[in-house]
Amino acid sequence: MRKRLARLAVMLLGLTALVALGIWLALRASLPALDGDAALPGLAAPATIERDALGIATLGASTPDDAARALGYVHGQERFFEMDLMRRMAAGELSALFGERALEVDRGHRVDRLRARSRAHWARLPDEDRRRVSAYVDGVNAGLRSLRVRPWPYLLLRARPAPWRAEDSLLVVYAMYYDLQDASAKQERLRAEAARALPPALVALLMHDGSSWDAPLQGSVRGDARLPGPADVDLRALARAGGTVREQARPPELGSNNFAVSGALTRDGRALVADDMHLALRVPNIWFRARLRYPDPAAPGGRVDVSGFSLPGVPGIVVGSNGHVAWGFTNSYGDWVDWIRIPDCTPARCAGRRRIDERIEVADGDAVTLRVDETDWGPIGHYAKDGSALARRWVAHLPGSANLGLLGMARAASVEDALAVADRSGLPAQNLVVGDRRGRIAWRLIGPVPQRAPGCVAHAISDARTCPPWPIRAQGAPALVDPPAGRLWTANARAVDGAFLRRIGDGGYVTAVRARMIRDALLARPRFAERDLLAVQLDDRSLFLQRWHALLQREAARPEAGASLRALAAAASRLEPRASPDAVAYRLVRAWRERVHDRIADGLLAPARAALGKDAELPALRQPEGVAWPIASARPAHLLPTRHASWDALFEDAARAVQDDLGAPLRARSWGERNTAAICHPLAGALPFARRALCMPAEPLAGDTLTPRAQAPDMGASQRMVVAPGAEARGIAHMPGGQSGHPLSPFWGAGHDDWVHGRATPFLPGPARHRLALVPAAP
Repeated sequence: MRKRLARLAVMLLGLTALVALGIWLALRASLPALDGDAALPGLAAPATIERDALGIATLGASTPDDAARALGYVHGQERFFEMDLMRRMAAGELSALFGERALEVDRGHRVDRLRARSRAHWARLPDEDRRRVSAYVDGVNAGLRSLRVRPWPYLLLRARPAPWRAEDSLLVVYAMYYDLQDASAKQERLRAEAARALPPALVALLMHDGSSWDAPLQGSVRGDARLPGPADVDLRALARAGGTVREQARPPELGSNNFAVSGALTRDGRALVADDMHLALRVPNIWFRARLRYPDPAAPGGRVDVSGFSLPGVPGIVVGSNGHVAWGFTNSYGDWVDWIRIPDCTPARCAGRRRIDERIEVADGDAVTLRVDETDWGPIGHYAKDGSALARRWVAHLPGSANLGLLGMARAASVEDALAVADRSGLPAQNLVVGDRRGRIAWRLIGPVPQRAPGCVAHAISDARTCPPWPIRAQGAPALVDPPAGRLWTANARAVDGAFLRRIGDGGYVTAVRARMIRDALLARPRFAERDLLAVQLDDRSLFLQRWHALLQREAARPEAGASLRALAAAASRLEPRASPDAVAYRLVRAWRERVHDRIADGLLAPARAALGKDAELPALRQPEGVAWPIASARPAHLLPTRHASWDALFEDAARAVQDDLGAPLRARSWGERNTAAICHPLAGALPFARRALCMPAEPLAGDTLTPRAQAPDMGASQRMVVAPGAEARGIAHMPGGQSGHPLSPFWGAGHDDWVHGRATPFLPGPARHRLALVPAAP
């Protein structure tokens, strides 16, 4: 019997080994070829793909179209699955790959009908762009076919990749719209509903649009809110709060930084441009680093040599430098979506409405039909009880919202040229910062901007009878060129004021702490080199929490202070200078500030909850720090939330909540314990046994969303770049997650450790370690 069991065990072990070997061989077979020769149909002449030790690709070609074809080939080799996810996410087609679990996302996105719109927008592209995209599409599909086995995620999902199509490249641009804009305009709708239930003075307080951290490029500082007196707002005289304290609807204060200094402040007269775009982090990274080199009669000197960060799915460099200009982006957070109320519009009857049935394919299930009600203003999102309907007008729905105009940056010779490229670019509206080799710098909004008629009300629900469907326009957007101080900065906060701000609007600017710290760092020095700007990007000082730390200590010293508040203050007696992984006080003060914010917002919104119903969803404060800080520091009796007997009780309750959340001992609760990297492949959650292999190391990370080194476990700087155009060899760049989407690739996670520790690694690719020669396919 024992011998029989032993033989069975050996057989099982052998079978397991064979299965493991089969999986390993299949994975190996889906790795791309890095060396040798490959035939690529459509090439006008031979081209090359060289990769350095990190997998950064240098592509040499004989024409712009061949360069696009070669870039498509390497994207198809390394990133096809990730490209597929982006086009499916934008089009509402994830369910065809993942089944019913993706239906909710697909229903939400299919309402926007972006595949149909992409097809229509593709037909309007200039001939040159259509030819470039067609070459790129051919390259992508050739790169995919070059793999001996389809990319490994499709093996796991038991699916086959669908070929790349021209419209898919526009869908990738639309995927970035979903990442960078609030397509639902949810906060705008919630604020409009809440405002109808509140006294005007309380609405003004909730809608305050600044703080003492404001650091705009142009215009005035709003400062913290001026608090209304008890005659205007007295929470004790309004509806009392019921139930438990609700956490504030608090979008993460995470975005991007870009800044520049003019040639007057550098050693060689060239401008210096820094950019770090903060996004959700994954493996592989959203960007793919590349250098493109090819003849182009339309480029300065008849040749393009552009390096930086490409977006797989799009045939060119999105952020980088071409030897003449360098450029980078941050999200603008303007107001790009409106709700329009259409009277006499019900599910049964609505003049001018068009009904479209969208079919959603579902893997291993039946297809689902989604009915979309379209109007001249956009899709209907809600039918109201009063017989009206709310339609959502979003810039992404309109012609010109997505194109490939940005790729013209490869040919730009000056700041003026770059600004002209911006006039032709269709992408989610961004803060563009650009500098050139002659030392000039500029900021400009790039991307389409709504052209609202006077009857259209921003930040409120407009009436269709007075607000006609507005068009969009990329030309002539707000700009600041050659600022006298020779410095520019943006960090997702309000950058301008007055007429500029009226055109851009406010779609949810973050507290300007990053912008203020960057501005002050730039003003503190008379000269700059690349490493100086990298130091600004890596600034993780705890300046923002200093006043909250002082408030905590002051309140804990009061005779009325409770035990929890005293214990918290004792554990956070000394605020560390930085948001470092070992910082304890930083974490405790930060958590207490958030709980105080929650309680103040809960009290201010209690009258709206009483009027709209206890289950009503309520908006976030527009600038919570600019409201909560003056209230918490002044302790006004008339603005004390009604669920608390005193301000001492509120601060004690906030401290108790921190203790409950973190547990004891408080002195052991470090920032790194909370801010630990969780940067994984999209399929890591489906393979818990392989999670370690599909994630970057779970190590504590320095920085916070309240510092320029913005960092959360799975969000943060998707890249960092500091470069002077024409001096790219001195430039600095790194990114998390690596170049390859294959866990067996030598480029999986390559360079990630440099990003974690902020090392000044080169902007340009290093010496070639691999060389793949692309040759025209035989006719």
